[in-house]
Amino acid sequence: MKFFTSICLVLFVAGIGICTEEIKTEDGVLVLTKDNFDTAIKDNEYILVEFYAPWCAHCKSLAPEYAKAAKALADKESNIKLGKVDATEEQELAEKFGVRGYPTLKFFRNGSPIEYTGGREEATIISWLEKKTGPAAKELDSVEVAEQFLKDNNVVVVGFFKNRDSDEAKAFLATANAYDDYPFGITSNDDVYKKYEAKCSSVILYKQFDDGKSVFDGKFTEEALRKFVAGNAMPLVVEFNHESAQKIFGGEIKNHLLLFVSKEAGHMEKYVEPIKAIAKDFREYILFVSINADEEDHQRILEFFGMKKEEIPSYRIIRLEEDMAKYKPETNDLSADVVKEFVQKFLDGKIKQHLLSQDLPEDWDKTPVKTLVATKFDEVVFDKTKDVLVEFYAPWCGHCKQLVPIYDQLGEKYKDSDSIVIAKIDATANELEHTKITSFPTIKFYKKGDNSVVDYTGERTLDAFVKFLESSGEVVDEPSVSTEETEEEHPKDEL
Repeated sequence: MKFFTSICLVLFVAGIGICTEEIKTEDGVLVLTKDNFDTAIKDNEYILVEFYAPWCAHCKSLAPEYAKAAKALADKESNIKLGKVDATEEQELAEKFGVRGYPTLKFFRNGSPIEYTGGREEATIISWLEKKTGPAAKELDSVEVAEQFLKDNNVVVVGFFKNRDSDEAKAFLATANAYDDYPFGITSNDDVYKKYEAKCSSVILYKQFDDGKSVFDGKFTEEALRKFVAGNAMPLVVEFNHESAQKIFGGEIKNHLLLFVSKEAGHMEKYVEPIKAIAKDFREYILFVSINADEEDHQRILEFFGMKKEEIPSYRIIRLEEDMAKYKPETNDLSADVVKEFVQKFLDGKIKQHLLSQDLPEDWDKTPVKTLVATKFDEVVFDKTKDVLVEFYAPWCGHCKQLVPIYDQLGEKYKDSDSIVIAKIDATANELEHTKITSFPTIKFYKKGDNSVVDYTGERTLDAFVKFLESSGEVVDEPSVSTEETEEEHPKDEL
Protein backbone atom coordinates (compact mmCIF):
# COMPACT_ATOMS: atom_id res chain seq x y z
CA MET A 1 0.00 0.00 0.00
CA LYS A 2 2.85 2.35 0.88
CA PHE A 3 4.54 1.48 -2.40
CA PHE A 4 1.33 2.31 -4.37
CA THR A 5 1.00 5.63 -2.55
CA SER A 6 4.59 6.50 -3.29
CA ILE A 7 4.17 5.71 -6.98
CA CYS A 8 1.06 7.90 -7.13
CA LEU A 9 2.92 10.76 -5.45
CA VAL A 10 5.86 10.47 -7.85
CA LEU A 11 3.58 10.39 -10.91
CA PHE A 12 1.56 13.33 -9.59
CA VAL A 13 4.68 15.41 -9.07
CA ALA A 14 5.82 14.42 -12.55
CA GLY A 15 2.53 15.76 -13.94
CA ILE A 16 1.02 12.38 -14.91
CA GLY A 17 -2.58 12.40 -13.66
CA ILE A 18 -3.40 8.69 -13.60
CA CYS A 19 -4.13 8.34 -9.89
CA THR A 20 -6.95 10.83 -9.43
CA GLU A 21 -9.22 9.79 -6.58
CA GLU A 22 -12.84 9.04 -7.46
CA ILE A 23 -15.27 11.61 -6.07
CA LYS A 24 -17.46 10.19 -3.32
CA THR A 25 -21.24 10.33 -3.56
CA GLU A 26 -24.03 10.46 -0.98
CA ASP A 27 -27.49 9.45 -2.20
CA GLY A 28 -26.28 9.94 -5.76
CA VAL A 29 -24.98 13.47 -5.08
CA LEU A 30 -21.29 14.24 -5.61
CA VAL A 31 -19.57 15.32 -2.37
CA LEU A 32 -17.34 18.22 -3.38
CA THR A 33 -14.37 19.72 -1.56
CA LYS A 34 -11.65 22.20 -2.46
CA ASP A 35 -9.50 19.22 -3.49
CA ASN A 36 -11.91 17.77 -6.06
CA PHE A 37 -14.14 20.74 -6.98
CA ASP A 38 -12.23 21.88 -10.05
CA THR A 39 -11.99 18.30 -11.32
CA ALA A 40 -15.75 17.81 -10.94
CA ILE A 41 -16.52 21.02 -12.81
CA LYS A 42 -14.03 20.18 -15.55
CA ASP A 43 -15.19 16.58 -16.01
CA ASN A 44 -18.93 17.35 -16.13
CA GLU A 45 -20.45 19.50 -18.85
CA TYR A 46 -23.46 20.24 -16.66
CA ILE A 47 -23.41 20.20 -12.87
CA LEU A 48 -25.66 21.81 -10.27
CA VAL A 49 -23.88 22.52 -6.98
CA GLU A 50 -25.56 23.18 -3.64
CA PHE A 51 -23.63 25.12 -1.01
CA TYR A 52 -25.21 24.13 2.31
CA ALA A 53 -24.81 24.26 6.06
CA PRO A 54 -25.52 21.08 8.08
CA TRP A 55 -27.61 23.02 10.63
CA CYS A 56 -29.74 24.87 8.04
CA ALA A 57 -33.41 23.85 8.15
CA HIS A 58 -34.01 24.82 4.51
CA CYS A 59 -31.02 22.69 3.49
CA LYS A 60 -32.41 19.73 5.41
CA SER A 61 -35.77 20.15 3.63
CA LEU A 62 -34.05 20.32 0.26
CA ALA A 63 -31.80 17.27 0.82
CA PRO A 64 -34.29 14.45 0.05
CA GLU A 65 -35.68 16.26 -3.03
CA TYR A 66 -32.14 16.97 -4.23
CA ALA A 67 -31.21 13.30 -3.83
CA LYS A 68 -34.36 12.16 -5.67
CA ALA A 69 -33.54 14.52 -8.53
CA ALA A 70 -30.00 13.12 -8.73
CA LYS A 71 -31.34 9.56 -8.87
CA ALA A 72 -33.98 10.40 -11.47
CA LEU A 73 -31.36 12.03 -13.70
CA ALA A 74 -29.07 9.02 -13.27
CA ASP A 75 -31.93 6.66 -14.19
CA LYS A 76 -32.44 8.69 -17.37
CA GLU A 77 -28.69 8.33 -18.07
CA SER A 78 -28.54 12.11 -18.16
CA ASN A 79 -25.19 13.86 -18.37
CA ILE A 80 -26.41 16.37 -15.78
CA LYS A 81 -24.86 15.81 -12.34
CA LEU A 82 -25.72 17.14 -8.89
CA GLY A 83 -23.09 18.03 -6.32
CA LYS A 84 -22.97 19.56 -2.87
CA VAL A 85 -20.46 21.52 -0.79
CA ASP A 86 -20.54 21.83 2.99
CA ALA A 87 -19.90 25.59 3.03
CA THR A 88 -19.12 25.56 6.76
CA GLU A 89 -16.19 23.22 6.09
CA GLU A 90 -15.21 24.51 2.65
CA GLN A 91 -15.20 28.22 3.44
CA GLU A 92 -12.69 28.98 0.72
CA LEU A 93 -15.06 27.64 -1.95
CA ALA A 94 -18.02 29.43 -0.40
CA GLU A 95 -16.14 32.72 -0.45
CA LYS A 96 -14.96 32.18 -4.03
CA PHE A 97 -18.55 31.83 -5.28
CA GLY A 98 -20.05 34.57 -3.13
CA VAL A 99 -22.16 32.35 -0.89
CA ARG A 100 -23.99 34.55 1.63
CA GLY A 101 -26.90 32.34 2.65
CA TYR A 102 -28.01 28.72 2.70
CA PRO A 103 -28.77 26.90 0.59
CA THR A 104 -27.13 28.63 -2.38
CA LEU A 105 -27.27 26.72 -5.67
CA LYS A 106 -25.16 27.43 -8.73
CA PHE A 107 -25.34 25.73 -12.10
CA PHE A 108 -22.10 25.17 -13.99
CA ARG A 109 -22.37 24.86 -17.77
CA ASN A 110 -19.02 24.06 -19.38
CA GLY A 111 -17.36 25.44 -16.27
CA SER A 112 -19.25 28.75 -16.19
CA PRO A 113 -21.53 29.34 -13.17
CA ILE A 114 -25.01 30.90 -13.26
CA GLU A 115 -27.49 31.37 -10.43
CA TYR A 116 -30.03 28.59 -9.99
CA THR A 117 -33.53 30.08 -10.04
CA GLY A 118 -35.68 26.94 -10.05
CA GLY A 119 -37.77 25.24 -7.40
CA ARG A 120 -36.77 22.92 -4.57
CA GLU A 121 -38.71 19.81 -5.45
CA GLU A 122 -37.49 16.88 -7.53
CA ALA A 123 -39.69 17.73 -10.52
CA THR A 124 -38.91 21.46 -10.57
CA ILE A 125 -35.17 20.85 -10.14
CA ILE A 126 -35.13 18.46 -13.10
CA SER A 127 -37.37 20.70 -15.21
CA TRP A 128 -35.10 23.72 -14.67
CA LEU A 129 -31.96 21.75 -15.47
CA GLU A 130 -33.38 20.18 -18.61
CA LYS A 131 -34.54 23.59 -19.80
CA LYS A 132 -31.00 24.92 -19.36
CA THR A 133 -29.39 21.99 -21.18
CA GLY A 134 -31.80 21.16 -23.97
CA PRO A 135 -34.54 22.55 -26.19
CA ALA A 136 -37.21 24.77 -24.64
CA ALA A 137 -39.87 22.18 -25.55
CA LYS A 138 -39.28 18.45 -25.85
CA GLU A 139 -40.18 16.93 -29.22
CA LEU A 140 -43.01 14.42 -28.75
CA ASP A 141 -42.67 12.50 -32.01
CA SER A 142 -44.62 9.40 -31.01
CA VAL A 143 -47.40 8.30 -28.68
CA GLU A 144 -44.87 6.33 -26.61
CA VAL A 145 -42.67 9.39 -26.10
CA ALA A 146 -45.70 11.54 -25.25
CA GLU A 147 -47.08 9.01 -22.75
CA GLN A 148 -43.71 8.71 -21.01
CA PHE A 149 -43.40 12.52 -20.90
CA LEU A 150 -46.76 12.86 -19.16
CA LYS A 151 -46.02 9.94 -16.85
CA ASP A 152 -42.64 11.28 -15.72
CA ASN A 153 -43.90 14.74 -14.76
CA ASN A 154 -46.58 15.95 -12.38
CA VAL A 155 -47.33 18.91 -14.67
CA VAL A 156 -46.52 19.34 -18.39
CA VAL A 157 -47.52 21.88 -21.02
CA VAL A 158 -47.94 20.53 -24.55
CA GLY A 159 -48.26 22.54 -27.75
CA PHE A 160 -49.88 20.92 -30.78
CA PHE A 161 -48.48 22.72 -33.85
CA LYS A 162 -48.06 21.58 -37.45
CA ASN A 163 -46.50 24.88 -38.49
CA ARG A 164 -43.64 25.83 -36.17
CA ASP A 165 -43.28 29.18 -37.93
CA SER A 166 -46.79 30.33 -37.05
CA ASP A 167 -47.25 33.24 -34.62
CA GLU A 168 -49.01 30.86 -32.23
CA ALA A 169 -46.14 28.36 -32.22
CA LYS A 170 -43.60 31.14 -31.77
CA ALA A 171 -45.49 32.52 -28.76
CA PHE A 172 -45.66 29.02 -27.27
CA LEU A 173 -41.93 28.39 -27.74
CA ALA A 174 -41.06 31.83 -26.31
CA THR A 175 -43.12 30.98 -23.23
CA ALA A 176 -41.45 27.57 -22.97
CA ASN A 177 -38.04 29.18 -23.19
CA ALA A 178 -38.84 31.69 -20.43
CA TYR A 179 -40.70 29.33 -18.06
CA ASP A 180 -38.33 27.16 -16.01
CA ASP A 181 -40.79 25.72 -13.48
CA TYR A 182 -42.54 23.19 -15.70
CA PRO A 183 -41.51 21.04 -18.68
CA PHE A 184 -42.93 21.91 -22.11
CA GLY A 185 -43.49 19.53 -25.01
CA ILE A 186 -44.37 20.13 -28.66
CA THR A 187 -45.72 17.79 -31.33
CA SER A 188 -46.92 17.64 -34.92
CA ASN A 189 -47.45 13.86 -34.85
CA ASP A 190 -50.92 12.78 -36.03
CA ASP A 191 -51.00 9.75 -33.72
CA VAL A 192 -50.32 11.98 -30.71
CA TYR A 193 -53.09 14.34 -31.83
CA LYS A 194 -55.48 11.41 -32.07
CA LYS A 195 -54.41 9.88 -28.74
CA TYR A 196 -55.04 13.12 -26.84
CA GLU A 197 -57.98 14.34 -28.94
CA ALA A 198 -56.15 17.60 -29.59
CA LYS A 199 -56.68 20.18 -32.28
CA CYS A 200 -53.90 21.80 -34.27
CA SER A 201 -52.60 25.08 -32.80
CA SER A 202 -53.80 24.23 -29.30
CA VAL A 203 -52.05 24.22 -25.94
CA ILE A 204 -53.01 21.81 -23.17
CA LEU A 205 -51.65 21.64 -19.63
CA TYR A 206 -51.73 18.08 -18.25
CA LYS A 207 -51.54 17.49 -14.50
CA GLN A 208 -51.76 14.51 -12.18
CA PHE A 209 -54.31 16.15 -9.85
CA ASP A 210 -57.67 17.98 -9.89
CA ASP A 211 -59.37 17.63 -13.29
CA GLY A 212 -56.30 16.24 -15.07
CA LYS A 213 -55.92 18.88 -17.77
CA SER A 214 -56.61 22.49 -18.73
CA VAL A 215 -57.04 23.74 -22.29
CA PHE A 216 -55.79 27.20 -23.24
CA ASP A 217 -58.52 29.30 -24.87
CA GLY A 218 -57.01 32.79 -24.86
CA LYS A 219 -55.13 34.97 -27.30
CA PHE A 220 -51.76 33.53 -28.29
CA THR A 221 -49.37 35.95 -26.60
CA GLU A 222 -46.51 35.10 -24.27
CA GLU A 223 -48.16 37.06 -21.46
CA ALA A 224 -51.47 35.20 -21.85
CA LEU A 225 -49.75 31.81 -22.01
CA ARG A 226 -47.67 32.53 -18.91
CA LYS A 227 -50.82 33.57 -17.06
CA PHE A 228 -52.54 30.37 -18.20
CA VAL A 229 -49.69 28.18 -16.95
CA ALA A 230 -49.40 30.05 -13.64
CA GLY A 231 -53.14 29.73 -13.01
CA ASN A 232 -53.47 26.06 -13.88
CA ALA A 233 -50.20 24.33 -12.96
CA MET A 234 -50.90 24.19 -9.22
CA PRO A 235 -53.76 22.48 -7.36
CA LEU A 236 -56.96 24.49 -7.01
CA VAL A 237 -56.16 24.77 -3.30
CA VAL A 238 -52.45 24.37 -2.53
CA GLU A 239 -51.47 22.94 0.84
CA PHE A 240 -48.77 25.08 2.44
CA ASN A 241 -45.63 23.17 3.49
CA HIS A 242 -41.85 23.35 3.09
CA GLU A 243 -42.02 21.84 -0.41
CA SER A 244 -44.76 24.12 -1.76
CA ALA A 245 -43.67 27.37 -0.07
CA GLN A 246 -41.30 28.50 -2.81
CA LYS A 247 -43.85 27.83 -5.54
CA ILE A 248 -46.50 29.70 -3.59
CA PHE A 249 -44.51 32.82 -2.79
CA GLY A 250 -42.20 32.73 -5.80
CA GLY A 251 -44.94 32.22 -8.36
CA GLU A 252 -46.43 34.77 -10.74
CA ILE A 253 -49.78 35.06 -8.94
CA LYS A 254 -49.23 37.59 -6.16
CA ASN A 255 -52.73 37.61 -4.64
CA HIS A 256 -53.25 34.72 -2.22
CA LEU A 257 -56.31 33.65 -0.27
CA LEU A 258 -55.08 31.80 2.81
CA LEU A 259 -57.44 29.31 4.45
CA PHE A 260 -56.46 28.72 8.07
CA VAL A 261 -57.90 25.34 9.01
CA SER A 262 -57.40 22.39 11.34
CA LYS A 263 -56.87 18.97 9.81
CA GLU A 264 -57.55 17.33 13.15
CA ALA A 265 -60.96 18.99 13.28
CA GLY A 266 -61.86 17.81 9.76
CA HIS A 267 -61.80 21.29 8.24
CA MET A 268 -60.15 20.13 5.01
CA GLU A 269 -63.21 18.12 4.03
CA LYS A 270 -65.74 20.55 5.52
CA TYR A 271 -64.37 23.83 4.15
CA VAL A 272 -61.50 23.35 1.71
CA GLU A 273 -63.18 20.88 -0.65
CA PRO A 274 -66.27 23.07 -1.30
CA ILE A 275 -64.05 26.11 -1.90
CA LYS A 276 -62.24 24.39 -4.79
CA ALA A 277 -65.10 25.34 -7.12
CA ILE A 278 -64.55 29.00 -6.28
CA ALA A 279 -60.80 28.64 -6.70
CA LYS A 280 -61.41 27.38 -10.23
CA ASP A 281 -63.32 30.55 -11.14
CA PHE A 282 -60.55 32.85 -9.86
CA ARG A 283 -57.49 30.71 -10.53
CA GLU A 284 -55.72 33.20 -12.83
CA TYR A 285 -56.14 36.06 -10.34
CA ILE A 286 -55.83 34.54 -6.87
CA LEU A 287 -53.95 31.52 -5.55
CA PHE A 288 -55.91 29.61 -2.90
CA VAL A 289 -53.73 28.16 -0.13
CA SER A 290 -54.65 26.01 2.87
CA ILE A 291 -52.59 26.29 6.06
CA ASN A 292 -52.92 23.62 8.73
CA ALA A 293 -52.99 25.59 11.98
CA ASP A 294 -52.33 22.39 13.97
CA GLU A 295 -48.67 22.46 12.96
CA GLU A 296 -46.34 24.26 15.32
CA ASP A 297 -44.22 25.54 12.42
CA HIS A 298 -47.19 27.56 11.17
CA GLN A 299 -47.72 29.58 14.33
CA ARG A 300 -45.51 32.40 13.05
CA ILE A 301 -47.86 32.78 10.08
CA LEU A 302 -50.82 33.19 12.43
CA GLU A 303 -48.84 35.78 14.41
CA PHE A 304 -48.04 37.64 11.19
CA PHE A 305 -51.78 38.05 10.60
CA GLY A 306 -52.48 38.85 14.26
CA MET A 307 -54.57 35.70 14.59
CA LYS A 308 -55.13 33.36 17.50
CA LYS A 309 -55.81 29.64 17.30
CA GLU A 310 -59.30 30.21 18.70
CA GLU A 311 -60.20 32.04 15.46
CA ILE A 312 -59.64 28.92 13.35
CA PRO A 313 -61.19 28.23 10.86
CA SER A 314 -60.77 31.59 9.16
CA TYR A 315 -59.24 33.18 6.07
CA ARG A 316 -57.34 36.21 4.83
CA ILE A 317 -56.19 37.65 1.52
CA ILE A 318 -52.64 38.88 1.13
CA ARG A 319 -51.25 40.96 -1.73
CA LEU A 320 -47.52 40.29 -1.96
CA GLU A 321 -46.74 43.20 -4.25
CA GLU A 322 -47.91 45.84 -1.77
CA ASP A 323 -45.68 45.24 1.24
CA MET A 324 -47.63 42.13 2.20
CA ALA A 325 -50.92 44.03 2.46
CA LYS A 326 -53.57 42.03 4.31
CA TYR A 327 -57.35 41.93 3.85
CA LYS A 328 -59.67 40.59 6.51
CA PRO A 329 -63.29 39.45 6.07
CA GLU A 330 -65.98 40.79 8.40
CA THR A 331 -66.74 37.29 9.68
CA ASN A 332 -65.04 33.89 9.80
CA ASP A 333 -67.82 32.34 7.70
CA LEU A 334 -66.14 29.96 5.23
CA SER A 335 -69.25 29.03 3.27
CA ALA A 336 -68.54 29.07 -0.46
CA ASP A 337 -70.90 31.93 -1.34
CA VAL A 338 -69.50 34.22 1.39
CA VAL A 339 -65.89 33.55 0.38
CA LYS A 340 -66.72 34.13 -3.28
CA GLU A 341 -68.32 37.50 -2.51
CA PHE A 342 -65.29 38.55 -0.46
CA VAL A 343 -62.87 37.58 -3.24
CA GLN A 344 -64.87 39.47 -5.86
CA LYS A 345 -64.99 42.60 -3.69
CA PHE A 346 -61.24 42.37 -3.22
CA LEU A 347 -60.63 42.14 -6.96
CA ASP A 348 -63.00 45.07 -7.52
CA GLY A 349 -61.00 47.17 -5.06
CA LYS A 350 -63.89 47.48 -2.62
CA ILE A 351 -62.11 46.16 0.48
CA LYS A 352 -59.82 48.30 2.61
CA GLN A 353 -56.46 46.96 3.74
CA HIS A 354 -56.52 45.46 7.25
CA LEU A 355 -53.92 46.91 9.60
CA LEU A 356 -52.89 45.14 12.78
CA SER A 357 -53.14 46.91 16.13
CA GLN A 358 -52.70 45.76 19.70
CA ASP A 359 -55.01 46.90 22.44
CA LEU A 360 -53.77 50.08 24.11
CA PRO A 361 -52.25 49.20 27.53
CA GLU A 362 -53.77 51.10 30.44
CA ASP A 363 -50.31 52.25 31.53
CA TRP A 364 -49.06 53.12 28.05
CA ASP A 365 -47.99 56.64 29.12
CA LYS A 366 -47.11 55.93 32.74
CA THR A 367 -43.49 54.96 32.03
CA PRO A 368 -40.65 57.16 30.69
CA VAL A 369 -40.77 55.33 27.34
CA LYS A 370 -44.35 55.53 26.06
CA THR A 371 -45.83 52.33 24.58
CA LEU A 372 -47.73 53.05 21.36
CA VAL A 373 -50.13 50.93 19.32
CA ALA A 374 -51.40 51.57 15.80
CA THR A 375 -54.69 53.12 16.91
CA LYS A 376 -52.93 55.61 19.21
CA PHE A 377 -49.89 56.35 17.03
CA ASP A 378 -51.08 59.36 15.02
CA GLU A 379 -52.56 61.14 18.03
CA VAL A 380 -49.25 61.02 19.92
CA VAL A 381 -46.69 61.25 17.15
CA PHE A 382 -48.30 64.00 15.10
CA ASP A 383 -48.81 66.32 18.08
CA LYS A 384 -47.43 69.58 16.62
CA THR A 385 -46.31 70.78 20.05
CA LYS A 386 -43.84 67.94 20.65
CA ASP A 387 -40.77 66.29 19.15
CA VAL A 388 -41.29 62.52 19.23
CA LEU A 389 -38.63 59.82 18.89
CA VAL A 390 -40.10 56.39 18.08
CA GLU A 391 -38.38 53.01 18.05
CA PHE A 392 -40.06 50.43 15.82
CA TYR A 393 -38.98 47.09 17.29
CA ALA A 394 -39.60 43.34 17.15
CA PRO A 395 -39.80 41.37 20.41
CA TRP A 396 -37.48 38.66 19.05
CA CYS A 397 -34.85 41.03 17.59
CA GLY A 398 -31.45 40.77 19.28
CA HIS A 399 -30.40 44.34 18.39
CA CYS A 400 -33.68 45.65 19.82
CA LYS A 401 -33.01 43.82 23.09
CA GLN A 402 -29.52 45.33 23.27
CA LEU A 403 -30.99 48.79 22.83
CA VAL A 404 -33.50 48.48 25.72
CA PRO A 405 -31.31 49.75 28.62
CA ILE A 406 -29.99 52.71 26.59
CA TYR A 407 -33.46 53.62 25.35
CA ASP A 408 -34.84 53.35 28.89
CA GLN A 409 -32.13 55.77 30.09
CA LEU A 410 -33.11 58.14 27.29
CA GLY A 411 -36.75 57.95 28.36
CA GLU A 412 -35.76 58.62 31.96
CA LYS A 413 -33.81 61.73 30.92
CA TYR A 414 -36.81 63.27 29.14
CA LYS A 415 -39.65 61.91 31.29
CA ASP A 416 -40.49 65.39 32.62
CA SER A 417 -40.01 67.21 29.31
CA ASP A 418 -42.94 69.16 27.90
CA SER A 419 -41.57 69.11 24.37
CA ILE A 420 -39.84 65.74 23.85
CA VAL A 421 -41.50 62.31 23.92
CA ILE A 422 -39.60 59.01 23.82
CA ALA A 423 -41.81 56.16 22.52
CA LYS A 424 -41.68 52.65 21.13
CA ILE A 425 -44.03 50.42 19.14
CA ASP A 426 -44.01 46.67 18.41
CA ALA A 427 -43.98 46.79 14.61
CA THR A 428 -44.72 43.08 14.31
CA ALA A 429 -48.12 43.53 15.97
CA ASN A 430 -48.98 47.07 14.81
CA GLU A 431 -49.17 48.32 11.22
CA LEU A 432 -49.45 51.87 9.92
CA GLU A 433 -50.85 52.86 6.56
CA HIS A 434 -48.39 55.74 6.17
CA THR A 435 -45.24 54.00 7.47
CA LYS A 436 -43.71 50.71 6.30
CA ILE A 437 -40.98 49.12 8.38
CA THR A 438 -38.50 46.78 6.69
CA SER A 439 -35.91 46.14 9.42
CA PHE A 440 -35.51 46.21 13.18
CA PRO A 441 -34.87 48.33 15.04
CA THR A 442 -35.96 51.32 12.96
CA ILE A 443 -35.87 54.69 14.75
CA LYS A 444 -37.72 57.75 13.45
CA PHE A 445 -37.85 61.32 14.72
CA TYR A 446 -41.08 63.31 14.21
CA LYS A 447 -40.47 67.05 14.45
CA LYS A 448 -42.91 69.34 16.16
CA GLY A 449 -44.53 72.04 14.09
CA ASP A 450 -44.52 70.52 10.60
CA ASN A 451 -44.40 66.84 11.71
CA SER A 452 -41.58 66.17 9.24
CA VAL A 453 -39.88 62.78 9.69
CA VAL A 454 -36.14 62.12 10.07
CA ASP A 455 -34.70 58.60 10.07
CA TYR A 456 -32.22 58.22 12.91
CA THR A 457 -29.03 56.62 11.56
CA GLY A 458 -26.59 57.56 14.27
CA GLU A 459 -24.86 55.64 17.00
CA ARG A 460 -27.09 53.92 19.52
CA THR A 461 -25.56 55.49 22.57
CA LEU A 462 -27.20 57.75 25.13
CA ASP A 463 -24.90 60.67 24.25
CA ALA A 464 -25.61 60.35 20.53
CA PHE A 465 -29.37 60.24 21.08
CA VAL A 466 -29.25 63.28 23.38
CA LYS A 467 -27.13 65.30 20.94
CA PHE A 468 -29.58 64.39 18.15
CA LEU A 469 -32.66 65.39 20.15
CA GLU A 470 -31.18 68.63 21.51
CA SER A 471 -30.39 69.70 17.93
CA SER A 472 -33.94 68.84 16.76
CA GLY A 473 -32.60 66.08 14.56
CA GLU A 474 -29.86 68.11 12.92
CA VAL A 475 -26.74 66.54 14.50
CA VAL A 476 -26.07 62.86 13.96
CA ASP A 477 -23.08 60.94 15.34
CA GLU A 478 -22.47 58.46 12.54
CA PRO A 479 -21.64 54.87 13.57
CA SER A 480 -17.98 53.91 13.31
CA VAL A 481 -16.88 51.72 10.40
CA SER A 482 -16.31 48.77 12.70
CA THR A 483 -19.89 49.01 13.99
CA GLU A 484 -21.31 49.04 10.48
CA GLU A 485 -19.24 46.03 9.53
CA THR A 486 -20.28 43.89 12.47
CA GLU A 487 -23.86 44.93 13.06
CA GLU A 488 -26.47 43.60 10.66
CA GLU A 489 -30.04 44.78 11.04
CA HIS A 490 -32.77 42.19 11.40
CA PRO A 491 -34.92 42.25 8.24
CA LYS A 492 -38.65 42.16 8.76
CA ASP A 493 -39.76 38.54 8.40
CA GLU A 494 -41.84 37.43 5.47
CA LEU A 495 -44.05 34.38 5.71
